[in-house]
Amino acid sequence: MGTEFSYYLEMAVRSLRRNPVLTALMILAVALGIGACMTTLTALHVLSGDPLPGKSGRIFMPRIEPRDASSANDPLPPDEVTWMDGMAMLHAGRATYQALMVGGLGTIHPDDPAVDAFMAPARYTTADFFPMFNVPFRYGGYWNATDDERRTRVAVISDTLNTRLFGGANSVGRILHVNEASFRIVGVLAPWRPVPHFYDTNTGDYTTAEDLYVPLGAARDTQLPRDGGIQCWGQGSGDEDNMETAPCVWLQYWVQLDGPAAANAYQAFLDGYVREQQATGRFERVAAASLTSVRDYLVEKKVVPDDVRLQFWLALGFFVVCLVNTVGLMLAKFLRRAGELGVRRALGASRRHIFAQLVIEAGIIGLAGGGVGLVLAWLGLMLVRINPNHSAQLAHLDPAMLVTTFVLSVAAAMLAGLFPAWRACQVPPGLHLKSQ
Repeated sequence: MGTEFSYYLEMAVRSLRRNPVLTALMILAVALGIGACMTTLTALHVLSGDPLPGKSGRIFMPRIEPRDASSANDPLPPDEVTWMDGMAMLHAGRATYQALMVGGLGTIHPDDPAVDAFMAPARYTTADFFPMFNVPFRYGGYWNATDDERRTRVAVISDTLNTRLFGGANSVGRILHVNEASFRIVGVLAPWRPVPHFYDTNTGDYTTAEDLYVPLGAARDTQLPRDGGIQCWGQGSGDEDNMETAPCVWLQYWVQLDGPAAANAYQAFLDGYVREQQATGRFERVAAASLTSVRDYLVEKKVVPDDVRLQFWLALGFFVVCLVNTVGLMLAKFLRRAGELGVRRALGASRRHIFAQLVIEAGIIGLAGGGVGLVLAWLGLMLVRINPNHSAQLAHLDPAMLVTTFVLSVAAAMLAGLFPAWRACQVPPGLHLKSQ
């Protein structure tokens, strides 16, 4: 079987070399279709991927409606919570893990006075953030619930920040100066970047994870600047000094619920909490609490823009047109070789052997077209990343997309070659032998 395949492969290569112009046209047709298709498919792939493979189905955002009757009548409860509600749900401890958080932006002051201070994206959160989201560590670990309660000034930093400040060495125990405060480093992350940045889409940046993580209470005590949206009602002003008591939603809250029973129990807890707040008059609206999954939240926030889906379908249509053109070119090429094929048939080659040779020839065209198409896709993604939209910065070919490019190209070209190969095999060999 291997010898037979090698023979077909050699015959196919010789045939392609005899008609370089026609071969180049077929490769170009496949490459253009693959390049356009893979550019849009890669963008769709990275934006619609699972940020927590194998676990996202157990992660939920509890949502309640604390806004008063005079505020905007949105169809859904807000995707953030007030400090009061977030702390109440956090301390209830009804989930396997629960994390209350908000984005931030800290000014890092390196120990070396010759190095200028710089800004770093931060996350002010509670301890369960790390086990709930499967955050990997290179050195040390994360703080605990006691540190949250005591507002201990500790920090976890990213691998990127650790390399920038300490050359990648184990920095656990070192002091990190952020704004006007000092934090003791307790952990250094291994490279980690959930795609997309699902747990907080309010910053509008889907491309990078944070470099600095500190306890939420410690961040409030040291007045580290917050980065994110806020929605207030009534007498709420959004004044940073009164965020703990203001009627404003500004914190993200996520929980891990292991199984349907846990989800049902937590839903019952949320319903009871809402009824209690309504009974006190704090919640004016009659709105049911809900649990939003990671997938549903990404759909709601339109992390995958509609125009990306449209562009993918248009590119797929263009790919089909390119394949139709390839079919026509292959049909012309194979039928021009009818005399040669007729001689081979007369010498004992079966239709199956001729058909296999021609399909392998189509596969080689697909392989070459995939290589050229990969270059075109790479150039196309470079143009996509020029887009100022933050989500566009995620458009990079990963190993899965590299393999998909060649598999799709070869499979499509071989599929396109089926009819031309079959048609060439139907020509009676005697007809061409008689004409020679």
